[in-house]
Amino acid sequence: MSADLEVRRRKIGDEELLLDPQQKPKDGNKQPAQESTTAESSDHVDSEEEKLPDEKYVEEMAKTIPQGTDKTPPVLGALLSGLPDRWKNWVIRGIFTMLMISGFGLIIYGGPLALMVTALVVQVKCFEEIISIGYSVYRIHGLPWFRSLSWYFLLTSNYFFYGENLVDYFGVAVNRIDSLRFLVKYHRFFSFCLYCIGFVWFVLSLVKRYYMKQFSLFAWTHVVLLIVVTQSYLVIQNIFEGLIWFIVPVSMIVCNDVMAYMFGFFFGRTPLIKLSPKKTWEGFIGGGLATVLFGLVFSCFLCQFQYFVCPIEYSVSKGGMQIECEPSYLFRPQEYSVPMFGSTYSFTMYPFMLHSLSLSIFSSVIGPFGGFFASGFKRAFKIKDFGDVIPGHGGIMDRFDCQFLMATFVHAYISSFIRTASPQKLLNMIYSLKPEQQLQLYNQLQGSLQERNIIN
Repeated sequence: MSADLEVRRRKIGDEELLLDPQQKPKDGNKQPAQESTTAESSDHVDSEEEKLPDEKYVEEMAKTIPQGTDKTPPVLGALLSGLPDRWKNWVIRGIFTMLMISGFGLIIYGGPLALMVTALVVQVKCFEEIISIGYSVYRIHGLPWFRSLSWYFLLTSNYFFYGENLVDYFGVAVNRIDSLRFLVKYHRFFSFCLYCIGFVWFVLSLVKRYYMKQFSLFAWTHVVLLIVVTQSYLVIQNIFEGLIWFIVPVSMIVCNDVMAYMFGFFFGRTPLIKLSPKKTWEGFIGGGLATVLFGLVFSCFLCQFQYFVCPIEYSVSKGGMQIECEPSYLFRPQEYSVPMFGSTYSFTMYPFMLHSLSLSIFSSVIGPFGGFFASGFKRAFKIKDFGDVIPGHGGIMDRFDCQFLMATFVHAYISSFIRTASPQKLLNMIYSLKPEQQLQLYNQLQGSLQERNIIN
């Protein structure tokens, strides 16, 4: 008996040695699993003994990040104090949704320049919200120059991308100013030089014992630049193709988000995805159908106005941007015939509405995955929102996570199925040539037109 007991003691001792020190029960008793105190707990709930030091730090860090969905203005809080929390959040969210839609309408009324400035402001705020999380996660507030480096790379990226737009659409005006002509010609070289300065600056700022954290945040910064700055550049590109290519996709995402929330709030029963526990199949399907219907009706309305369908070009004679053109085939009513049940039915519609159907399907089916991606990011860092700028909604990034993915799709769609050679861009390139090269091009073009009897 004593020999058996000794063998058992040795086995138990060996098993205890295999246990991780943080998972080893205290006083011989296992502690029950406790739910995470953060806004959205993970699927696997760890006990305090099972949590790694980094996980515990992330939870503490998450408490310091403002949560917009829990923020209530004092006046509204007093007026809605009698409502349950669920309905209180619904009212606050609805009020600020209407305010944002109204503000969007005013910005559209302000014209293309107002939309471009807004895109830049949104980009900077989204970058600030995401990069702030990186600072908190990697705990390097005290390291030299890193905050300055992140913003320097943002400025450099914007100089490159917005400079590209300036060269493409305002090259004629810029080339008229001798002091700026060399900036157009060597724009990409100057952009590369600016990036090299930041790169060297980063290498010189490396501190022993913090290499891993510094390189992690360096990568973090560049991923954010890729997601935010590149997408805002594509947004500007879409605006220049015609305001309708910006307004319709943005409105579709807004409609899908609002209607999915409404259908999910009132009819939601079936969970859709674990990354977003509040998302339901009822909301996903209802929001998708509403978005398709909204896209067709809204597109039909906008196609009637030259202000929305004409490309934005720089006018040398007017010295500014103009939105005047003969609407293209896409924006003129066309008659279609559909054979059905032995008969042929004819109807008239704008061809753009067919493209609108493609945009609405993407915004309903793929667009929400931009939000799911953001939800996964937030769950990884135990936070509920990116910020608290918009009560009931969260931060700016919380509202624009799907918009960036949509902007990329619209740009790819236009490039693949819509865009043709632009005379304006060709003229910008011609004006940048030397006078003798312009004269040579003129003579060759004139001879070609005369040979084809286009001109006498």
